Amino acid sequence: MNALCHLALVAVPPILRDEEGPLPTPATLWRSSNWSWELTITIPLLLLFLWYAAGAIRRGNCAGLVRRHLAFAAGWIFLTLALVSPLHRLGDVLFSAHMLQHEVLLLIAAPLFAAAHPGVTFLYALPRSFRQPFGASVVRLEKMPPFCLLLAPVGAFLLHAAALWLWHIPYLYQATLDSDLVHAAQHLSFFVSGVIFWSALYGAGRSTMSYGGGVVYVFGTAAHCSALGALLTFSTMLWYPVYADRTALWQLTPLQDQQLGGLLMWVPSGIVFIFIGVWLFARWLTTSDQRVKHSTLGSYVLEEKENA
Repeated sequence: MNALCHLALVAVPPILRDEEGPLPTPATLWRSSNWSWELTITIPLLLLFLWYAAGAIRRGNCAGLVRRHLAFAAGWIFLTLALVSPLHRLGDVLFSAHMLQHEVLLLIAAPLFAAAHPGVTFLYALPRSFRQPFGASVVRLEKMPPFCLLLAPVGAFLLHAAALWLWHIPYLYQATLDSDLVHAAQHLSFFVSGVIFWSALYGAGRSTMSYGGGVVYVFGTAAHCSALGALLTFSTMLWYPVYADRTALWQLTPLQDQQLGGLLMWVPSGIVFIFIGVWLFARWLTTSDQRVKHSTLGSYVLEEKENA
């Protein structure tokens, strides 16, 4: 969503863009000038919320929708905080703050949006005559081989991993700080790949085989995220020199800032993925046990019928 906001920058007259001003310090962080009230961010966020709200109202109070609406609202709030709050501005000063912003997008906003399953609700916001043809077009698109691969668990896993590792290559990361458009592309890939990945995981409960696959993908994601975080934490080389003359504003050396960013990527993501992996594994065992019981009961009933 951040990227959808920022992609519009190229078409927005410079007069609508806020001047960045001085870099935030601990004493000035919460000043109004450090909140990103750019129209290219706030208007798309508002439209997204209104679009979903219109669909939710038209859809009515169907069973099970309250949790989805709450998930969407929570995801939207965290997405807004990541893009509008001083955290976004602080990412220009501290690598660790930039990593925290990414964690909010990947570990909080994206899974909440995926849990909301907002597609049908968005359709309800459209005029009645447009819903069926538009929905049918989306279904046909999802059935195309490239999208089938992309939306499958293995495709979602690879897409999520590629987005995370590629954007931390120093050259590409530096480009995000030099260009609003590249920065938008980074956040777009993080958020979209996160939503696709979490959506694939939420679909893992359809069978015991899917639960088992979910366990593999979750622990695999935990492993590669932790590996990247560990590399950043224990490296004695500064990966992103652009922060070298900025971290002193926050009483940190550039290497300390990088290590803190690595820890933020390593520990929180590891905890989240391991927790979910254990939960999926427990569900896998439970459903497997239920299938065994049903299979045994079915065999017993069949044997009784044959004996009779």
